[in-house]
Amino acid sequence: MNEDLKQGRLPDIYEQYFLYLEQTRDISQSQVSSIRRVLVSLHDYLENHKLSLSSLKIEHLDAFMGEFKVAKTTRRIYRSLLRGFLKYLYAERKIIKKDLAPLLIGPPLFAQKKPPKFLRPQEVKRLFSKLKLSTSVDIRTYAMIHLAYSLGLRPKEISRVTLDHISFTLGELAIRERKTKTPTILPLPKQTLRAIAAYVFKARPKTEYRHIFVTYYRPHSPVRPGTVAGAIGKAMKRAGLSSSAYWLRHTYAQNLLGMGRTIYEIKEMMGHQNIQCTQRYLYIDTERMRKVLFNETL
Repeated sequence: MNEDLKQGRLPDIYEQYFLYLEQTRDISQSQVSSIRRVLVSLHDYLENHKLSLSSLKIEHLDAFMGEFKVAKTTRRIYRSLLRGFLKYLYAERKIIKKDLAPLLIGPPLFAQKKPPKFLRPQEVKRLFSKLKLSTSVDIRTYAMIHLAYSLGLRPKEISRVTLDHISFTLGELAIRERKTKTPTILPLPKQTLRAIAAYVFKARPKTEYRHIFVTYYRPHSPVRPGTVAGAIGKAMKRAGLSSSAYWLRHTYAQNLLGMGRTIYEIKEMMGHQNIQCTQRYLYIDTERMRKVLFNETL
């Protein structure tokens, strides 16, 4: 370690970052000291591995964080402090070509011991093979499952879909109310469109309500989200699957990734407010997930 590091001083780029924080952020000296400790460790790591800041990759950062033998909470704090420095290198100094900050997240999001539950292809086939179309309730459930599987809609979103939201001519569904507060138009697969049409024109009770899915008891009012979740759950149980309506939403995310959709596209199609929510849905090995992230244009 050189004389400057012995005295607690880092190379200029780091010291300029500390000055930047003091000038632009309301930050205490104790916080600066915490950041300095993390960056001293980062600098040591880069020196030991003969790496420069400009050549930083997410693999290097993962390996660096893996060297900390600390509690999960402390590790989370370290990542947060490091993300601030990465944003500075990217946005303020243009030293790195890609913003690595959003990629620096904890391994539990990539390799969870209890990953989000979703249906495998053979389970999807089993579910659809066991669906019945004998009664009006069966036809309604059939349409609900298609919406959950092919568009990843939440039970609440399915219960809110109205006749005005669907364009049978264009094959589109407008989602007006999402957690993001941003309306979304999603393409309707032909099979899903047929399932909805079969219900609307053959099995839906006549009612003054515009909601597509209504109860079969008078006055035929809009179904509740619990009714949607319950109907899908019963169909899954009948197929011998210990799963819930949300498994179809998780499956939708998996299918999008398998089709080559970027994680940012999946975020929008899932109606998530932030990308961290999307990543929790994706049960996939770290290497494949990183490959998807690396190919992004951030």
